[in-house]
Amino acid sequence: MRDDVFRRVSRRDLLRASVGAVGVGGGLRSRSSDHDDDRSEGCSETTLGPDEVGYEDGDIGNCSDDHPTAVALKADVQRSLATRYPTVGALIDEGYVPYFDFLAADGADAWSHWINPAYVDDDGVIDPERPEAVLVDHRWWRPIGVMYVATRNGRRISPPPTVYGDDGEGGEDGGASEAGEGGEDGERCAPWHAHVGLPGRYAWWKFRQAYSDAGDEFVASLSCRTPWVMHVWAYPNPDGVHAHGAPPRGNRGGPPAERAGFETNAVPGETPLGWEVLPAAFRRRIAHL
Repeated sequence: MRDDVFRRVSRRDLLRASVGAVGVGGGLRSRSSDHDDDRSEGCSETTLGPDEVGYEDGDIGNCSDDHPTAVALKADVQRSLATRYPTVGALIDEGYVPYFDFLAADGADAWSHWINPAYVDDDGVIDPERPEAVLVDHRWWRPIGVMYVATRNGRRISPPPTVYGDDGEGGEDGGASEAGEGGEDGERCAPWHAHVGLPGRYAWWKFRQAYSDAGDEFVASLSCRTPWVMHVWAYPNPDGVHAHGAPPRGNRGGPPAERAGFETNAVPGETPLGWEVLPAAFRRRIAHL
């Protein structure tokens, strides 16, 4: 992608659009193919504004929160957040950095993605102990879910693994969940989506330029879409455990807020989580974003 195209996307536009591009998401279009990269197709699905597509063969509508595999996956995420990632300080210590929506998030319902570049670059895919992203509520300073990114060794994989259904790939060593029985009609549950709008694609490209260890080839140009991503919420979400939007404010655990996990004069629960409350040394380290 030429530099003059990048210049048309200002930092303000990127921050404003990234909330919709990676955070909330609206109605999904179904992706037309499983190709890993769409350059040969001329980026036919891309848009100038925020937009996303759902994985066609495993739409979120095929998934049930009551399925044993879905229940187990949510329980694993809850356990991981409680033991490994209970605070923002724990995320910082484990190598997570805030994504662009952190800088744009405001208001009572604010939340954002924190991404671990090392976990994007490892060989796991669905690993509750090493989620590529943790989703954080800004009022209570609380990790409330995870986002898995379908990459291995930093490179996107397609098709993405199923949560349950007819995909035979699985097992802890491969990072994909064990294949199980499908839904009522035997359909597979693979509730992944990818961002095809320019703001989301550019945000991912810029992030990978800053943090990728996968080599220049992976981040040299703007892809036609982001990798497939999938949410798993640890708190009750009326739209489902894999919903694109966060649970409503009343379903995020309530007070008291979590500890900061780092030295700060801010009071979690009184001061919203934001750039100015992060440790100064950490802010300097990620200021290039």
